[in-house]
This record gives sequence, C-alpha cells and structure tokens, in this order.
Amino acid sequence: MSNFLSGTRMHSAVFTVALAAGFALPAAAESSQGTKDGQMQAMDHSKMQGMDQGQMEGMDHSQMKGMDHSKMEGMQPAKQPQTQSRTPIPQLTDADRAAVYKSPGGHAVHDTALNSLFIFEKLEWQDADNGSALNWDAQGWIGGDIDRLWLRSEGERTNGKTKKAEVQALWGHSISPWWDLVAGARQDFKPGDPQTWAAFGIQGLALYNFEAQATAYLGEGGQTAARLEGDYDILLTNKLILQPTAELNFYGKNDPERGVGSGLSESEVGLRLRYEIRREFAPYVGVTWNRSYGKTADYASAEGEDRSEARLVLGVRVWF
Repeated sequence: MSNFLSGTRMHSAVFTVALAAGFALPAAAESSQGTKDGQMQAMDHSKMQGMDQGQMEGMDHSQMKGMDHSKMEGMQPAKQPQTQSRTPIPQLTDADRAAVYKSPGGHAVHDTALNSLFIFEKLEWQDADNGSALNWDAQGWIGGDIDRLWLRSEGERTNGKTKKAEVQALWGHSISPWWDLVAGARQDFKPGDPQTWAAFGIQGLALYNFEAQATAYLGEGGQTAARLEGDYDILLTNKLILQPTAELNFYGKNDPERGVGSGLSESEVGLRLRYEIRREFAPYVGVTWNRSYGKTADYASAEGEDRSEARLVLGVRVWF
C-alpha cells in the first residue's frame, strides 16, 4: 500500500512539473487546438476593420487562416511618432552674425580692412670668387583678401658696388584660394642705365606647397624677358627647415650694354638650411650655384667673370 501511494505521489509530482514547465499532454494540446479553432470560427471579422497595425504585430499568423482578408482593407497603419530636435535652431540677428564672422584679431572675413606683410626671403652674405657679396630678395603686399599691391625687390652688391638692383610694383588679383594674377611695372637700376619694364604674370602655391612665380616683361626698345622662380620648404623638425630654390632668366634679344644675351641667360640654384628661432626670425646657412649661358656667358668672360660659380651663403630670413 505504501508503495502504491508513493508511486501515485511521484506521478502527480511529475505531472505538476510538466505543467509548470509549459509541457502539455497530447490530449490537452488537442483540446486547446480545438478551442482555438472554435474561437476563430466564431470571430466577427467585421470588427477587424479598425484594428491598428501595431496591435497585430504580436498575433500568431497561424490563427489568421480563417480570416476574411477582403474585410481588412480599412485597416490603417500605425502612426509613427514624430521626433523633434532637442536643440532649436537660433535665429541670428545682424549683430550676432557680425560677432560670428569676425576673427579674434578684429578682421572680418572678406572685409575691406587693409592688411600687410613684408618678408626678406634672402638677406645674406655670399663668398664669391671675386670678393664678398651682399644679396637680397624681398617681397611684400598690402591689401585685402582679393586685391593686393605687391612689392618685390632683389639685387646684389659685390665689394661695395651695386652689381644689379631692381624694384617691382604689381597689382595682384586672386583667381583661386592659391593663385594670383599680377600686373604692373619693373624698374632696373643696375646693370647699365636704368630700364623700365611692363610686367604681368601669375604666382601662388602649386602641389605640395611649392611656391612658384612666372612673370613676363616687356621693356624699352622692344626688349622682352621672362623669369621663373620656385622654392619649397622641407620640414626636418618644427624649427629646422631645408629650402631648395631655383631661378631662371630669359631674354628676347641680346643687350651688350647690360651684359645679357638672348634665350636662357642665367640660372641660380640654392639649398639653404634655416633654424626658426621664431617664425619671424630664422638664420640660415647654405650654398648656391650660379651659371650664365650663351651670349651672357660670353659677356661675363669678357668682363673677367666666371661662367659658373658656387658660393657659400650665410643669412637670415625675417618678416613683419
């Protein structure tokens, strides 16, 4: 008897655990399925016309076999909630815009204020074959973002005498963020008698921050000339910079008085290593190679000068 009771209790416990775990007996499953089918048959499908689509997401699609789909045309999709920006866009006044588009230094973008910069790219002593030489190459500008007045000057003094000197005044107009068209006048003081040229050209930054200038000149007596210049800064460190430079000069015809011949007249290639104590002040050391060509070389030989020459240079680069 005790074995019978214990067996009965065991079966009851197994039955209870099965129900708690969600396992239904086959008979119970069939009864439940019959109940569901009966409920689906008795369902009034006309009441589903106003159902929200959101209410149907959790429905068992197997329960919809007997539904009349022709009566579901009136069902409306659930409305999606509209999200609003948490940060409203402010309405700027004229005073606000003036404050936004003005730099801390007080210069507004594309304003009419005049700005300026002047730089001695080269101010150096050179160890020439026929004595020491002082060489300079300077340029500056004054104006706005689009139109500027450009000033250029370069020259050389050897043994206390001015060998060559020139000044240019050019009006520059920006045609892109990196390029300017320039036009103006050039005045030569040496060599020979003073000479005036009309000048026009282009200048700016090429690929990889290569600074370039190309200028054509029309002088007195129908003389023509052209000059190509370029330099590039190689940053070895934040303060130590290696700068290769190059300059080529061309002339349209021979000019014995000034010692220049037609075609490629002369070239100068340099390599300078500078240390920027400050951005505005950087001493440097370097070397240059100068060479003359054609009739210009013949004129130089007649004056007792070398056709080509290498020079040690010591100088400083300053701007303000």
